[in-house]
Amino acid sequence: MAAPVVLLSILSSLLLPADAIKPRFFEPRIFDKEATGFGPIFEEEPLDTVYAEDSPEAKISMNCRVRANPPAAIKWWHNNWEIKLMEQPDEHYSLVGGNLVITNPEKSKHAGKYVCVAKNVYGTTISKEATVKFGYLDQFPTDEREAVYVKEGQGAVLLCAPPSPEVMYRWIYNDFPNFIIPDQRRFVSQTTGNLYIAKVEASDVGNYSCFVSSPTIGKSVFSTPIPLVPQIESKCAPVYNKATYILTWCACVPLSPLPHIRWRKLDADLPPNYEVSMNGALLHLINVQYEDEGSYECEALNVRGMDWYRQWLYVEGAPEWAEHINDTEKDVGSELTLSCTAVGKPLPWIRWLKDGYSYGKGELKFSSLTFEDSGMYQCIAENTWGTIYANAELRVVSCAPTFIYNPVKKTLLGAENGRVVIECKPRAAPKPRFIWKRGSELFSNSSRMFIWDDGSLEILNATKSDEGLYTCYAENDRGKANSTGTLSITEATKITVPPSDVEVTVGETTVLQCSASYDPSLDITFIWTVDSYIINFATDFDHYEQMMNSGDLLIKNIQIAHAGEYICTAQTIVDNTTASANVIVRGRPGPPGGVRVEEIRDTSVKLVWSLGSDHGSLLAQHVVQTRDFFALDPEDWKTAVTSPVFLDGKAEVTEVVDLYPWMEYEFRVYAINELGAGESSLPSIKIKTWDAIPTMSPTDVDGFVGLNGELIVTWTPMKPQYFFGKKFGYVVAFKPHEDFDWKWSTIADPEARRFVYRDTIIPNTEIQVKVKGYNSKGEGPYSLTKVVFSSESAPTEAPLDVYARQVTSTEALVWWLPVYQVPPHWVDGYQIRYWRKYDDNEAAASRVLVHSSVNQTRLENMRPDSHYLIEVRAYNGAGLGPPSEHCEMFTRRPRKTNTTFTRKWLYIYWDHIYNYWNESYVEGYKILFRKEGERYGKLYTTGRHYIDFPMPETGDYVIEIRARCEGGDGPISQILVQGRAALGSQSLGAVSLLLLVLAWMNLGL
Repeated sequence: MAAPVVLLSILSSLLLPADAIKPRFFEPRIFDKEATGFGPIFEEEPLDTVYAEDSPEAKISMNCRVRANPPAAIKWWHNNWEIKLMEQPDEHYSLVGGNLVITNPEKSKHAGKYVCVAKNVYGTTISKEATVKFGYLDQFPTDEREAVYVKEGQGAVLLCAPPSPEVMYRWIYNDFPNFIIPDQRRFVSQTTGNLYIAKVEASDVGNYSCFVSSPTIGKSVFSTPIPLVPQIESKCAPVYNKATYILTWCACVPLSPLPHIRWRKLDADLPPNYEVSMNGALLHLINVQYEDEGSYECEALNVRGMDWYRQWLYVEGAPEWAEHINDTEKDVGSELTLSCTAVGKPLPWIRWLKDGYSYGKGELKFSSLTFEDSGMYQCIAENTWGTIYANAELRVVSCAPTFIYNPVKKTLLGAENGRVVIECKPRAAPKPRFIWKRGSELFSNSSRMFIWDDGSLEILNATKSDEGLYTCYAENDRGKANSTGTLSITEATKITVPPSDVEVTVGETTVLQCSASYDPSLDITFIWTVDSYIINFATDFDHYEQMMNSGDLLIKNIQIAHAGEYICTAQTIVDNTTASANVIVRGRPGPPGGVRVEEIRDTSVKLVWSLGSDHGSLLAQHVVQTRDFFALDPEDWKTAVTSPVFLDGKAEVTEVVDLYPWMEYEFRVYAINELGAGESSLPSIKIKTWDAIPTMSPTDVDGFVGLNGELIVTWTPMKPQYFFGKKFGYVVAFKPHEDFDWKWSTIADPEARRFVYRDTIIPNTEIQVKVKGYNSKGEGPYSLTKVVFSSESAPTEAPLDVYARQVTSTEALVWWLPVYQVPPHWVDGYQIRYWRKYDDNEAAASRVLVHSSVNQTRLENMRPDSHYLIEVRAYNGAGLGPPSEHCEMFTRRPRKTNTTFTRKWLYIYWDHIYNYWNESYVEGYKILFRKEGERYGKLYTTGRHYIDFPMPETGDYVIEIRARCEGGDGPISQILVQGRAALGSQSLGAVSLLLLVLAWMNLGL
């Protein structure tokens, strides 16, 4: 059968116009796709390469692997010039299976851009460009580096001065490979290579070397040492070092203590993929996206104040395809538009290649395809960050009509009074002309019958008289063909019981009815949709169920999301019909939208929002909630005070009052209707109210005269929300009662709780003291005045009934009866001394001072299993009173922890701990089994007072045991265990050896 096909092909070619007979490599046939082949497709393209100039392997390999049928010829181009290996042999270039190998490469000859070109009879394709660079890494100068002198506590910068650009930086401390690990104090800039030390300490003294490495060529060098010599200095000025790209660093050097650092994005939340390290000093954005662009703020905060720095992050990227071209087969003479869309920043621009040659920009449009339009097309998108290629083959074909692959259906069904479409889609190129017949009746377009452009026949208002044999004829300049089918008309499907509109409340159940009549020879199916969503009864069974033997829909436990337009579709294989009903669900209100702050003042803001859905019940009220910076829980929202106080259901704006000045807030709103409170809105963007003068004063102001005659003033620090501004501190004022002028002193620490006036106070003097807060806006009100008396003479009475009780092996509690005396012998406080009766010198006893309002305290750092003497004295500014009688007590013995072991198991047991009346019940024990020198290990818990472990093979291990209870974990008891190998090398006594032998025998070893 092959010969006639070839003959017909030749004859049809002779019948074509002269301008259509042109030399071509191949004219594709549509009947046998496997025989037509395909153009070049790259499976591997060359990659950018960096060649180290001192590389021992003196060659560069550029890979290019192509799939094509017939096989493609491979050529290479260098800097837009073809490398002609056949015509001009080169000792450096060779072609190995399509790969280009450059032997003994030279920078002056072989650096540049390379492309691989693949060609066969279907077209030519060019690979993406690959760049060959020659890499190097120079040595640091051998000159001695100057030492860096810096005062202790201040910031320092050690300059790297790298010999080559585009490298990675690290620093060596004293000896290689002791690399510095960046932390809150130390940072290495990957832009300059400089080492920043935010706060120099005495331990930083030493030699520092800048270590640079090039990952592309695998080489590293380091500089000569830079000595760092700290100088003792008590204070330092704030220093900020900042560097930001994708890794963003913020370091702050205030006065002690070091600050707490936190990050935020001003216009949105921080990206989901980020890491904060170095105690907050380093923000690392992972897998950066375009939406991550914006302003980032680093805020440093400690008890002395706050400062911040903002940096805008620009995000750009190489092109990525949003839409690209694919292999296409089109009929000769048809229209075609080739387009591709790429996203990137800056916006990529598009250009085209056809068979390796430039073929325009933007979008390619063909009004009438010819055979010459066939070929390999490449869409290229490029911007400053890169270039991407999309390759596709366009094949223009022609053939006579055939119904072999898509004949007219033999059996055709149509509904009475319905619409019938009989498809006629032969395979043909160019597009054929269509003729329809029923028997011998020729059809033409009319009000009831219409022949579409694609050959399909449409019949409107079909009746039984339309039944019969229908034949489609297709013809073009290559030939003609026809195909026939039989049309039968069935009874139309009709909905007899449609669903009705219904209104229900959340949580209720309802039924939507749906029944239909249809042709008895057919099967019927009911399909339900809600707002265009097709209900899947297999997955949506929690709320939807189709009633048995009917089309009724049961909706269970209905929710707000189930409201909408429900459509019942009764469907057969011939036709379908629909009916709809609206389901209204009454429920609690939906969340208000667009909550935003429009006006900001010191204690109030103007809040605006848009109304949410009432869900079928009128809104009765709106409630505003706030969350401030000091909220401990993300859901710690409080009801705000508004003006007006009551916000009705139509309110969309209010003034939120009674806010703290200089406080960060966010707001949300929810609505209430007769069914209850609805869902809250999304929080507003965080804002900060203006600063203001403090309006509160410190509480619990008190004072007394110390043992050395100094005035000591104490108070309870104000909470941070009452600072009302930055640079908060306290003003302490005091004066003798008879004086007119007050003396005062400023304390800049907002967490300060006491002030000491060192000048000696005259005995038997009444002193008035008061304290107020201040910030950068001004000073707040003073506290109530407290009267302090300076003693004329020391107390004359000793505390009575001194009693002590051990708490642990190193701690005890002591009580006494307070001493009450009137001036001039009043009591300002108590001194407690304690020492070991037989082992310590009384003059070196430990001392504790407490206020006169306290008659008990805890004694710490005692020796276990020791005999102690305890003495209590009252004191005032004039001195110490007489001592109490010595109270004697014994501290506890330390907890015993015993161990036994076999060659495979280690057994540990200890004394059980019994709690005292004021201690929590012991719930069990925690046992940490870790290797010596390591911080982490395996944690066990048990309710018993013994445990066993597998005996470790080698090394020394530490076992830590502590009691656990509701009040927290108790003190640690610790033992050291040696591994099996170490134990095996030690000499054992006869008894120990005998015990081990018995243990082995019992274990069957």
